[in-house]
Amino acid sequence: MEDISLDMRCQMMLADYEQRRPSYEKLLDAIKALLKQYLGHEGGELTLVSGRVKKVKSLAGKLALKGQKYSSIEDITDLVGLRIVMLYNDGVEKASSIVEKNFDIDWENTVDKRKTHDVQSFGYNSVHYICRLTDKMAKENGLEELKNVRFEIQIRSTLQHVWAAVEHDIGYKSDIDVPSEYVRSFGRLAGMLELIDEEFSRIRMSVNEYRHRMEELLKQGKTDKIELTMDSFKSFLRLEPFKKLNERIAAVNHAEIFDTSLLPYCTILKQLGMKTLDDVERLVKERFDDAFHLARYQIGNTDLDIITSAVGIQNLCIAYLLRKGCGKLALKRLLDYLYGENEYNDSQAENLLNTAKQLGLQ
Repeated sequence: MEDISLDMRCQMMLADYEQRRPSYEKLLDAIKALLKQYLGHEGGELTLVSGRVKKVKSLAGKLALKGQKYSSIEDITDLVGLRIVMLYNDGVEKASSIVEKNFDIDWENTVDKRKTHDVQSFGYNSVHYICRLTDKMAKENGLEELKNVRFEIQIRSTLQHVWAAVEHDIGYKSDIDVPSEYVRSFGRLAGMLELIDEEFSRIRMSVNEYRHRMEELLKQGKTDKIELTMDSFKSFLRLEPFKKLNERIAAVNHAEIFDTSLLPYCTILKQLGMKTLDDVERLVKERFDDAFHLARYQIGNTDLDIITSAVGIQNLCIAYLLRKGCGKLALKRLLDYLYGENEYNDSQAENLLNTAKQLGLQ
């Protein structure tokens, strides 16, 4: 700091800041905790909340360049700075709304850099709020003495955050002139990333709309209109379509049902030719008894007292294959998919065929 020349006024401001800096650290920790609390309701959309209190050396450099702008330390708005990174571009709007709702905003000094429309500044197109604590917030957090301290909150998307980090690493925004060919390359990449950022948000919104439509169709019982996908199957499982079959099978040995994921069966059902959730419902109705008798035959002479929630759908698939006249190879492939390839699956497929013949399923 010895090589930075400051006039007496700036030196006094710097000394004042050194005394106050521990209080600013306290303020930073409180704001970070509050932001995480407020933004936690956005689920997986929040990527990062970070912050810093300006270093004394950094402030000395700023005062050396712009000290004439400030009459006191309270005039400097970025001594405490925080950054919110949201996963998607539209998450920036949500986070902005939360910040505006919960903090006292200094609108005169707040800047929305997204409105510059400078494609080469993609990584810096964040929203920069200058804020203060509200009276209520200061009181609740024991920060009354810091109520009038202004701090900066930047909000950007993950892609903007990554882009800014890459630019900083390469030194693109340094004082060194960058050849025009690199400027053009950066401009092209920035434009592409901006489009990608917007497209991710658009796709996400479309997928959410699709999920809402699908949920509504499920409520209305219109399963014939819902394509069998991993998303729709996940929603379908919340209706517990295999519960009745599982309970009937469990009753054979008074067994306990252990919950396990049924999502892998979505792929199997599609391979069996099912295209809609209505096809899956039809499978349950048409093969319910077959699946029960298969399971009862297998566990009836055992002391098995715990079964998994997959027992119903697994035997439904087996019953479907048997009624279609499929042989040992098809059964083995099903077992290989579920449990991995091993020699036991071959003998198990043989046993299933013998069972099917005894039960008249083939």
